[in-house]
Amino acid sequence: MKKIHLTLKNIAFVTVILSLLISCETDFASIDSDVINPDNATHFSTSFEEPQVITYNKNIGPVQTNGLSSNLLGYHNDPVYGTSTANFVSQVNPSTFNPTFGENIVLDSVVLTIPYFNRVIETDANGNSTYELDSIFGDTPIKLSIFKNNFFLRDFDPNTEFNENQKYFSNGSTSATDFISPLNLESVLLYQDSLFLPSKKQIKLTELNADGETIDTVKLAPAIRVKLDNPNDTFWQDLIFNKEGEPELSNQNNFVNHFRGIYFKTEATDVNGTLMMLNFASTDASITLYYTSDVSEAETETDTETTQEAGTYVLNFAGNQVDIFDNNFITIPQGDSVNGDEKLYLKGGEGNMAIISLFNGDEEGNSVEFENFIDDFKDPVTGKIKRLINEAYLEFYVDQSTVQGQEPDRVYLYDLNNNTPLIDYVLDQSVTASTSKLDHLVPLTRVDDEPNGEGIKYKIRITEHLNNLVIRDSTNVKLGLVVTTNIASIDVLNLQDEDDILSVLPSGTILSPKGTVLYGNNTSNEDKKVTFKVYYTEPDN
Repeated sequence: MKKIHLTLKNIAFVTVILSLLISCETDFASIDSDVINPDNATHFSTSFEEPQVITYNKNIGPVQTNGLSSNLLGYHNDPVYGTSTANFVSQVNPSTFNPTFGENIVLDSVVLTIPYFNRVIETDANGNSTYELDSIFGDTPIKLSIFKNNFFLRDFDPNTEFNENQKYFSNGSTSATDFISPLNLESVLLYQDSLFLPSKKQIKLTELNADGETIDTVKLAPAIRVKLDNPNDTFWQDLIFNKEGEPELSNQNNFVNHFRGIYFKTEATDVNGTLMMLNFASTDASITLYYTSDVSEAETETDTETTQEAGTYVLNFAGNQVDIFDNNFITIPQGDSVNGDEKLYLKGGEGNMAIISLFNGDEEGNSVEFENFIDDFKDPVTGKIKRLINEAYLEFYVDQSTVQGQEPDRVYLYDLNNNTPLIDYVLDQSVTASTSKLDHLVPLTRVDDEPNGEGIKYKIRITEHLNNLVIRDSTNVKLGLVVTTNIASIDVLNLQDEDDILSVLPSGTILSPKGTVLYGNNTSNEDKKVTFKVYYTEPDN
């Protein structure tokens, strides 16, 4: 079956068209006319059905990690699934090409800055801000090492005659057989901290004059901000300053081949650790070289005076950027597509997802149960709608005996055949200050509605998806259920191990460090079994 990948622009177009179709729908006219005709009053009754649904597990495997909107760095210990280490390699680009540094260059320092996702809690009268960090998982130190990378992150795949972009996967490979050597990634050590821990404190940079007096203070949001070493006292001079006027600093292609980037390696220092989600593509993410050089100023026709002037040269993180995961996860068997599974294991990254088969549909979505459902709602001969769907939803209950907390607030359900969101996602315009799609993908219900309370269930409304099946004869596609770190991150990236069911994965799932365990349809716990309900209205006569 050919799979269709929709961009966000395509989805917006589809939204407009489908909204027009829904607003102009005439299949309900025969029932509606009876409601408003006093001479032919029709009485209605409401009821519900619980059609069959099969839910089973699916392993994900290595995922594409270049092209992500953010990146993971650090160490995470999931109490259910096991441990994961996220390392990161990125190309860097100069802010300017063909620079002029001056004579007698003296390097002062090289500073690396990567801001955290954060929000300001309050700011006092002196401009001092208190911050809260977002997307930090864990609170114990890790070992952080930063290296010069020697592996060339090429743009195009040589196995496709260089007409397709190169894909880089989470297991540190470019294909099933070609792996990136750690020796290339860890060529020159530039920084190391054996007890690194993110800080939410505001950064204050103080500028002093020659007498040691403060002349300026710059305040920055919390960030990884460290001084990089200068191996042999010549590393940065040889890499950057000595290349003034040479081809290496003349354009981007030459530069990324000359300086192939930076590799961030993390290691556990205890059983817990800390994992960070970072935006390396931010304009505030950089490596800045601070230096002084001689500047000649003409005083007379024959004499000149030489003074020292401070300068900076900025390298931004850009180009190819790749997350590399080192996982030690539990083994989860591939699911039972015929009978369904007792438990559903959902884990981001190289983890696990669930396949949802409504009406126990086969590979084409067909089944006796599906045919009977359609016949109950639409006359197979005339096409007349016999029942109106008021609401259709799925409910997945959390297995707290396995999860023991830390489950994600949101899960994402999508069309697995075409790798696109459901029509309910597209039409759902509900939004708050921090999230969206609240009607379709209801956030996790927790005990006493406490933010850190035990999770109870996820509810997913699929009313318009069911209407498409009944009214518009849409295909009963397989659905994919995944965890996500961002309900809006629905762009898809490739898997290394593709099959007939799964070939791509939503980017929000790749970036999610959290996992959960849900009850499937084949559990013996009837109260927690997956619920599939369709509420409808039909005329009594």
